[in-house]
Amino acid sequence: MEAMPADKRRQYLATMGIQLWERRELPGREQDVQLTEPPATAPAPAPAVKVTSTISALDWKELENRVASCTQCGLHAKRNRTVFGTGDKSARWMVIGEAPGADEDRAGEPFVGRAGKLLNAMIRAAGCKREEVFIANIVKCRPPGNRDPAEEEIAHCSAYLKRQIDLLQPMLILAAGRVAAQSLLHSDLPVGRLRGRIHHYGEAGIPLVVTYHPAYLLRSPEQKRKAWSDLQLALGVCAPGSG
Repeated sequence: MEAMPADKRRQYLATMGIQLWERRELPGREQDVQLTEPPATAPAPAPAVKVTSTISALDWKELENRVASCTQCGLHAKRNRTVFGTGDKSARWMVIGEAPGADEDRAGEPFVGRAGKLLNAMIRAAGCKREEVFIANIVKCRPPGNRDPAEEEIAHCSAYLKRQIDLLQPMLILAAGRVAAQSLLHSDLPVGRLRGRIHHYGEAGIPLVVTYHPAYLLRSPEQKRKAWSDLQLALGVCAPGSG
């Protein structure tokens, strides 16, 4: 059968809506089958996604700003201010309490009011001033009615506290009260069984001493002698103040 002329073939194919393929010589390489139509335009690259820094990468100021805007749990709804923490960011001692109370919620600072005054006296008894240690809490917002923070609330704040510890790198942690001690040590033992010995926190094995919360000591002043023993134990690890 006689071959169909190329021009007539192209006409038939175009009439049928069939895409025309032709063989075309490419310089410097073997012949390849090429489309006579121009290739489709490549899709535009996807816009860059803005990556939010993880908590473990934040510096002090960024971390404080993140805490101030936190809405991870229900405690944010009724807070006046978040309570980030205060003190010397190169301190050897880090004092950790449980949660802000009404006075702390108003001031935005941990351990104020009567309990704060007693803590200040305890720190002075250890040989330094309040501003020479770093003071923080397990959670950064006040639980309603000054109740203990719930496990979920502690979990949401745990990354903030861990980052504070990582940034500070204290030589000793003083855990004040049951909630702080049990949260940091992942224990359900009462304070009376956790105090009196040196524990260690985290992968770095930071020495940790448990003592009574100042608010408890205000209610039970006969326990202050034991609290002084706890401070002496902590002093045996290192003196407070900046390194």
